[in-house]
Amino acid sequence: MSPINIIPFDNQYANDFYKLNIEWLSTYFYVEPFDEEVLSRPNTYIIDKGGHIFFAQRESTILGTVALMPTANPLVFELTKMAVLPDMRGQKIGQKLLKFCIAFAKHQQWEALMLYSATKLENAIYIYRKYGFKELPLEANSPYRRSDIKMELRLK
Repeated sequence: MSPINIIPFDNQYANDFYKLNIEWLSTYFYVEPFDEEVLSRPNTYIIDKGGHIFFAQRESTILGTVALMPTANPLVFELTKMAVLPDMRGQKIGQKLLKFCIAFAKHQQWEALMLYSATKLENAIYIYRKYGFKELPLEANSPYRRSDIKMELRLK
């Protein structure tokens, strides 16, 4: 089997970014209006604001995706919009994307990565903790209604 490569965003993959995330959200939660807006316009909401989107690709097939979105602190980015094809879940593609993002953030000399998640996603929370993410207080005005946990990985 050919290797999985992590590649940066290109407009030709915008539909993959949208479809992967809509499927994941629909499976585990629901699609919030903010999700629909961001996923429909990744250049506007992520790339043009200094963020990054990466894809896990095998040959010409996109298997998964993740985004790093800027926050109010220019040295802290939000790890968000991670999704993997349903038939590829459980093959550590999400962990490969996560490890790539951590290495990328360190190379950029960022201070931290943060994320919002839901405690019902026990496997995801376990993996975030495994890679060093620590729980932070969740602000009352969290950007996602489905979130009940906020986590951060300090890089410095």
